[in-house]
Amino acid sequence: MQTLILAGGAGTRLGEETRYIPKPMVEIGGYPILWHIMKIYSYFGYNDFIVLTGYQGHVIKEYFLNYYSRYSDMTIDLSNNDVQIHKMRSEPWRVTMLYTGLNTFTAGRIKRAKEYIGNEPFMLTYGDGVADIDIGKLVESHAKSGKTVTLTAVQPEGRFGALDIDTDGIITQFQEKPSDAWINGGFFVCENKALDYIGENADNMMWEHAPLQSIAKDGELHAYKHAGFWHPMDMLKDKNDLTEMWHAHRAPWAFWQT
Repeated sequence: MQTLILAGGAGTRLGEETRYIPKPMVEIGGYPILWHIMKIYSYFGYNDFIVLTGYQGHVIKEYFLNYYSRYSDMTIDLSNNDVQIHKMRSEPWRVTMLYTGLNTFTAGRIKRAKEYIGNEPFMLTYGDGVADIDIGKLVESHAKSGKTVTLTAVQPEGRFGALDIDTDGIITQFQEKPSDAWINGGFFVCENKALDYIGENADNMMWEHAPLQSIAKDGELHAYKHAGFWHPMDMLKDKNDLTEMWHAHRAPWAFWQT
């Protein structure tokens, strides 16, 4: 199953951090938050990614083009241009990078990946948030629900949109930003037919508005309630908090370090 990562935003609330790089390339402990997100999926065996780029998208392409040399130990003999690799650090990832436009909204970015997804189900998440989420259990929950989309619901200290979830775990309403409730934490699992909810004029459409609201109205939006750690990187304080966790070796999302 492929994982789509929304990585086209400018991240203006991060100030100078995103002046020359896209938000998903802001580093947490020397690695872009995009890398951390991919490591979460990879830990559970999901290694096929489609990164939906936009603002400064070339930075993401250059990062993966140079990934092998960036993280490997090597000796370069400048007299004959000979390169010797001593210790290779790489990942079992297949990464497709799609430039989806500078100002395209989230639904439009997703729709542009349709030809790469084919007719298969897919996962989707935002390129600016990490969690100690069990992706295997998330996928299992989606399969058991039989619904079109499963959304990971989280409960932070409320500054985001809220979800109304009934006793069967079905999302009946998708709302934008009341406080004190379950909210959209990303980490979606989607049947392919979810793309049918993205209509015309998709470039000016937010995935979180008409598509998800219509899916919820049809009773096809399932909630996977994640009561563990979840943290977005919206502001500089968030970046600093995540970096502090990483350096203190208490980053809950870093399964691969345990």
